[in-house]
Amino acid sequence: MIADVDAASVITAAESGAVYGTKLIWFLVILIIPLYVIQEVAGRVGAVTNKGLGELIRENYSRKTAIFAAVPMALVDIISYIVEYTGAAVGFQILGVTPQISVPIIFVAHVLIVYKRKYVQAEKPLLVISILFALACGASAFLTARKGIEFTPFYFSSSSDFFFLLAANVGAVIMPFMLFYQASATAEKGIKAGSLWAVRLETAVGAIASELIMVAIAVAATGVDANSLNFASPVMLSGALKGVAGKFAPPVFAIGLIAASFIALIVISLGSCWGVTEALGWGRKNWFKVYLAESIPALIVPIITLNLVNMALNLMVLQIIVLMGPAIILGFISSNKRLMGNYTLGVTNKIVYWVFLALIFGTGIMSMASLL
Repeated sequence: MIADVDAASVITAAESGAVYGTKLIWFLVILIIPLYVIQEVAGRVGAVTNKGLGELIRENYSRKTAIFAAVPMALVDIISYIVEYTGAAVGFQILGVTPQISVPIIFVAHVLIVYKRKYVQAEKPLLVISILFALACGASAFLTARKGIEFTPFYFSSSSDFFFLLAANVGAVIMPFMLFYQASATAEKGIKAGSLWAVRLETAVGAIASELIMVAIAVAATGVDANSLNFASPVMLSGALKGVAGKFAPPVFAIGLIAASFIALIVISLGSCWGVTEALGWGRKNWFKVYLAESIPALIVPIITLNLVNMALNLMVLQIIVLMGPAIILGFISSNKRLMGNYTLGVTNKIVYWVFLALIFGTGIMSMASLL
């Protein structure tokens, strides 16, 4: 849940509130459904097969198919790392530290955590900070709402800015790396098919809670001085917490962003590289080499980017396109009777899954087309 509301998601929600006020809240709430559906299918596959997506592809499809599938998996990893490094860099930028200094520091810190497998030790303080940040956003949203802002139950526009933010929110909520993580983590937990109810409950709670946090951030950012998508000043973003943190809003917002990015980075490291190494048959022992190969190119992008906030928003839209590869593979595996047995997707569930994928992909295409 916390990893899903990473720094880029916070930036996207804040931008939505600053530009459109409460007009996009209906869309954020609706996103609970596809988030749950896609994550439930990933968890179902992990519980029934006790294997990750990469391993399933390698064992049940041809080697060429496995290699072909590994390419979008690796692309997912690289884009995900760029997203998190960019989000953390925005947090440091609010504190007055340039990306040229902050991004290498973030990279080295993350490499040490990953290499030494200090996940639990790193997660504990980061989770505390992230939870406090979420509570601060909720409190700020409450105080903003008390001022008498106008809530819009439904709003739609044909403008390119509107479609862009719709797509950015989709990419911020339904993140590609979470499919690998959900399947692999469920398998690692040793959850059996008979306990799918627990996976579904956990997934539903996470989907609802993460979207409520996104809504709170959007409400808190309502009223921040913004006339267009170019408002994207990192310090201005921190105005979302002004109601609850006052003059300390910038550092509080910055620390929250940095913690959110690191949580997501840890989750990506646990799940994403496994998919690539499993698909190629290299074994998980080689995952760290894959991690370095993927993350080093991702290190460069935030350093040379002039506007980090706009970069984060554009990456959210790009994630929709990147999502399609692993999501399509997941759909085929979950419908495979030989692999899934009695837990294969039924006709209704198949229709729901593929319809949501089509709508998600369509949103990304429409957004890109409207900007051209």
